[in-house]
Amino acid sequence: MVVAAYNEADRIGATLAALASAFPSALVWVADDGSTDRTAEIARGAGARVVRSERVIGKGGAVTPAARQALQEARASTDEDLAPAVFVLCDGDLAESAGRLGPLADAVLEGQADVAVAAFARRVGGGLGLALGFARWAIAQRCGLQTTAPISGQRALSQQALENVLPLAHGYGMEVGMTIDAVRAGNRVLEIELDLAHRASGRTLSGFAHRSAQLVDFVRVYLARR
Repeated sequence: MVVAAYNEADRIGATLAALASAFPSALVWVADDGSTDRTAEIARGAGARVVRSERVIGKGGAVTPAARQALQEARASTDEDLAPAVFVLCDGDLAESAGRLGPLADAVLEGQADVAVAAFARRVGGGLGLALGFARWAIAQRCGLQTTAPISGQRALSQQALENVLPLAHGYGMEVGMTIDAVRAGNRVLEIELDLAHRASGRTLSGFAHRSAQLVDFVRVYLARR
């Protein structure tokens, strides 16, 4: 299990507690993208393995080494009685709602999909939809998949699917690139609506700046995957 986090000191504890309740035997890595608050300290106190960048390098760059460590741990396991490895990726701001991610892992374990993606049942915040719309269009153009939640960071992947999508795309382009790469590798992608909550950016100056940065990274992914 890999949790992406940047300055999530106020939510990471609740997120990790919810994950521990939902996935009691799972190992958890927190990919800390150069947080300047107590995110890493709180995560370690909760028993997570923290893979921390000393400066902000972007979501994809921060999550990639943590995901690789999780893969290495799975490959090193010699217990044939264990269920096939499923890797859950999520954002550190889910708080208590992280405990509702179980259906994603179940879908992969039961063979319904190689990549299961959470579509939020309730929309919170958001802007004019330009970045989201471009992400949907880019995925459809590059691999033919029609998506509802193209940039959702809440995902479960089989071991082979995770191997197929590493290294992850730069920054906010991580999920768009992951979907394109997974489909091109022959993996089945399934979206599942879940009642999740996260910190959403609104129609404020900082919110529009955030979505502009997202759009730039989405364009980079689209151009890199011609």
